Amino acid sequence: MSGLARKLRTADYFSLGWGTMVGVGWLVVMDDWLLRGGPLGAILGFLIGGLLLLPIGYVYGQLVAAIPDAAGEIAYTSRVFPEGVAFATGWTMLLAYFIVCPWEAVAIGRIAAYLVPATDSLELYRIGGRPVYLPHLVLGCLATALLTALNHRGIRLSANIQNWTAFLTIGLVGIFVLAGLLGGSPRNLQPPFGEKGALVSIFLVLQIVPYFMTGFESVSKVAEEASPTLRPGGYFRAILMAILGGTLFYTVVIGAVAFSAPWKALTGVPFMTAAALERAAASRWVVNVVLMAAFLSLFKVFNGNLVAASRLLFALGRRGLVAGRFGAVHPRNQTPSTAVLWIGAATVLCTLLGQAVLIPISEVGSVASALGWTMACAAYLAMRPRAIPTLIGAVGAALGISMVLMKVLPMVPGHFSPYEWCALGVWSGAGLVLRRRGATKEAP
Repeated sequence: MSGLARKLRTADYFSLGWGTMVGVGWLVVMDDWLLRGGPLGAILGFLIGGLLLLPIGYVYGQLVAAIPDAAGEIAYTSRVFPEGVAFATGWTMLLAYFIVCPWEAVAIGRIAAYLVPATDSLELYRIGGRPVYLPHLVLGCLATALLTALNHRGIRLSANIQNWTAFLTIGLVGIFVLAGLLGGSPRNLQPPFGEKGALVSIFLVLQIVPYFMTGFESVSKVAEEASPTLRPGGYFRAILMAILGGTLFYTVVIGAVAFSAPWKALTGVPFMTAAALERAAASRWVVNVVLMAAFLSLFKVFNGNLVAASRLLFALGRRGLVAGRFGAVHPRNQTPSTAVLWIGAATVLCTLLGQAVLIPISEVGSVASALGWTMACAAYLAMRPRAIPTLIGAVGAALGISMVLMKVLPMVPGHFSPYEWCALGVWSGAGLVLRRRGATKEAP
C-alpha cells in the first residue's frame, strides 16, 4: 500500500537495530559514564539496563510481526487508544530518533579536531560556553547531506552501507579491546564506583542507558520494506540480537577502557577512550584503530536514526496526523523522499547548536525512548495476548515507566534540569503546531 521498496533481510534488520543503537558515545562521552558510575558502576548500569530491555524487545518482536507498519508505535497505539495518544506517542518517538542525528553531526567535528587540531579554529559563536567552529559545522553539514542523499536514493543502498559499517566496526572494536586488555592492569579499575556510592553510581548510569540503547525498535520502522522471503520471526531475532549485541558491546568497551589506564586520571582528557588505549598499547596505532571504528560507527548510527526518523515522519504524514506531503513516496526510488529531506534539513539546523547539545540530548532522548517503549507495551497489553506474553508485556510497561520516572521526579538524583524540560517543551509545542496545521490541511 505504501509503495516502499521491499528489499530488507534479517541481516539488514540486525545491522539497522544494532547499528542504530551503538554510535560514538563510547568515544565522545566515556568520561561522563565513568564519572557517573566508575568502571564497575558503568558496566553494571549498562548490563542491567540492557537485560531490562529484553521484555520490551519481546513485545516489539510480537508487535512488528503482527502489524508490519512503518508507523511503529503509532500503528500499535492507534489500535487501542484515541488518535491523540497515537500522535503523541509517535511524535515522542520521532524525537528519540531525530535527536541522535545532530548529536552525531556535532560529534564528527570533535573527532576531526582530535585528528587535525587545526579544525578547532574560526570560532563563529558560543552556546552554553562551548565554542562553535566553522570547520566543525562544515563537516557536520556535509555528512548530513551525504546520508540524506543516500537515503533519498533507496533503502537497499542505505542498508548496504549499514551492513558494511556495522560489521567492520565490530571487527575494529575487537582489535582495540584486545590491545587494551593485554596492556592494562586490574589496578586501573580503582575506585570501582563513582563518588556517590555503589547504588547511586549504578543508578546514574542506568538513567542514560535508554538513550544509548535506543535503536533495537527501529526494526519496526522499516517493516514495510522487508523482502517477501523474510519470515515474521526474523524481526524478533534481529531485535534480540541487537539488544544482546549492544549490551555486550558497551560493557566490554567500558571494561577495556578502564582496565587500560587509571580512569580517574584520564576523565578530563579529550577522547578518554583513545587516550587510555594508547597508554595501554604504548603506541599510536591503536588510536588510529579507535578513530576508524568511531567514524564507521558514527555513520552507521547516523544513517540508522535518519532511516527510522524519516519513516516515522512519513507515517505521520500518511495517516494525516501532520501535513500529508510528509507521506509522499518517490515514484522511482520508492523512498519516503520528502520525509528524508526534511529530517536532513532539521538536522543541519540543530547542528548549529554545537557541542553544548551533547549531554542534554542524551538526557532528553532517554525519556523520549522510554515513553515510546511504555506506550508500545501498553498497546500490546490492551490487545489481550495470552497469559505469559501478558506478563512479559506488563513487566516491559513497568520498566518503561520506571525509566521515565528516573528522569522526571525531582527527588531522584540526576533528574531533568530546566534546560532539558525546556527542550522537551519546545518539541511538544512544535508537535502541536504541526498536528493542528496537518489537520487543517486535511479538512475538506
